[in-house]
Amino acid sequence: MPRQVDHVSRRRLIAEAVCHLADERGLEGVTLRDVAADAQVSMGAVQRCFRTKEEMLVFALQYVSERVNERVRARLVRSPAQSAGTALGHAAAEISLLREEHRAEARVWLAFVAQAAVSKALGRTLKENYTSLQEAFAHLIAEAGEDADGALPVDPQLQARTLLALADGLTTHVLIGHLTPQEAHDVLHTHLARLWEPSVPPSEVRVSRSGR
Repeated sequence: MPRQVDHVSRRRLIAEAVCHLADERGLEGVTLRDVAADAQVSMGAVQRCFRTKEEMLVFALQYVSERVNERVRARLVRSPAQSAGTALGHAAAEISLLREEHRAEARVWLAFVAQAAVSKALGRTLKENYTSLQEAFAHLIAEAGEDADGALPVDPQLQARTLLALADGLTTHVLIGHLTPQEAHDVLHTHLARLWEPSVPPSEVRVSRSGR
């Protein structure tokens, strides 16, 4: 058992090193040797955990995805007084990674997205993550539509896909300085408020800015 626990910890340590390097310089030039040096472990230790660089990158992507998804899941847990629209707004803001404390995570996420364009394994991992988020968002959109006197969007799945694409776009626009975080929040808030127009007033759908 101790060996297994150590193996799990070692894989996470290596994943953190991959994320650190991705934040600094992207993933294109990252080697197993770079990762070993950053994690302060031997090359042999890295190779015992991962047979190939691609396998290492897939695990690192799953690692950072799970961190984001944990926060999203916390947002999706509704209190009795919270509407589905409000929960949706909080979750969408979370995956947009707009807060300053998530800026490094946003850079890492986009580095993986770029690499996924040329890596089928990373692409599959990303698609699985997006599919899971889409289902959760579609469920909330349908529920919020029912709360709004049955004024459902034409297609909750389409609206969920649109929201995911918007969130990714806002992440990029904030990182490159095209939008400020406040402007990105305003775009997201406006989009969500219009999902059920005119049935749901904009005040009913709020986007979290403070993380509370």
